[in-house]
Amino acid sequence: MAMNVLGMLGVAPSQGSSVHIIGGGIDVDYLTQFAQVHEAAGFDAALVGYSSASAEGFQVASFCAAETNKLKFLVAHRPGFIAPTLAARKMATFDNLSKGRLLVHIITGGSDFDQRRDGDFLDHDQRYARTDEYIEILKKVWLSSAPFDHSGDYYQFEKAYSEVRPFQSPQVPIYFGGISSAALAVGARHADVYALFGESRANISQLIASINRLAASHQRTPKYQLSFRPIIASTEAAAWQKAETILTAVKPVQARPAAPEAETAKRLLRLSAQGDILDERLWTPIAAAAGGSGNTTALVGTAEQVADAIIAYYHLGVDGVLIRGFDPFNDAIEYGKELIPRIKAGTEENR
Repeated sequence: MAMNVLGMLGVAPSQGSSVHIIGGGIDVDYLTQFAQVHEAAGFDAALVGYSSASAEGFQVASFCAAETNKLKFLVAHRPGFIAPTLAARKMATFDNLSKGRLLVHIITGGSDFDQRRDGDFLDHDQRYARTDEYIEILKKVWLSSAPFDHSGDYYQFEKAYSEVRPFQSPQVPIYFGGISSAALAVGARHADVYALFGESRANISQLIASINRLAASHQRTPKYQLSFRPIIASTEAAAWQKAETILTAVKPVQARPAAPEAETAKRLLRLSAQGDILDERLWTPIAAAAGGSGNTTALVGTAEQVADAIIAYYHLGVDGVLIRGFDPFNDAIEYGKELIPRIKAGTEENR
């Protein structure tokens, strides 16, 4: 089966070289065109991100689903702000109305600041404990044939039940992110797809092996997805020059003196300390300039070279890749011309 290729939607045009595209006011025409560009370019799905100040993701995805025909939507969802019973019905409703075009990315939250803006004052490990219980309830609501009671550390329900079931069988696929010890324990138990930021091939091999060992204790084997920022051009030299130009634009805006809270960000900073270029074309300076924030490791080269680099991860056991550029709209178009077809063609055969 060919590798799944995902993009990421923003709700309004980005200015300059964009590291983050979640926030901003909604430009309806831009959002419509951006979703349609992803579909035309051959993306299988597009991530709708989450922050405590951004547009509500399920409504964004629902709007985009009505403006496209087959593109799926990976909606980022934070446990803790609506009841899991309601969330389960909300997700099942969307999945039915879109005929199976919903994927859910459970993000527990790595920033105390961002959590507290929505009123959540639990500490890091408590948040993951709540996520564990939350996902357990989601799945039980989707799968239970009769009302059930639940009494846990964070939620209590009597006769919980949903008359609407997911369109997809047996449930909406659950993506999960986080690599702290607390996150790994939850993800190993629940993730259908474990989402990781792009690191070196050696690091990814180690992470997959570690997560698989944890998941085996639950009789599970998750799939894996990596995230990269491809920087491509007609020649390798032109691609590296383009990368340096983007870095120059990003540095003054993205410098972050404060130490990051999230373990994923700390890992990207440790990765960048190993060198600017790893595995031929994995480029880390933008991750360093952004303080490890978000999906900021780049793959630099021609479309053929970047596709080959992504295919190498496929052979390590990675099933999907999320790619987005620093010029999000135009890069999505560009990826569809050669990069995505090469990724698909190079991963059609079995491993």
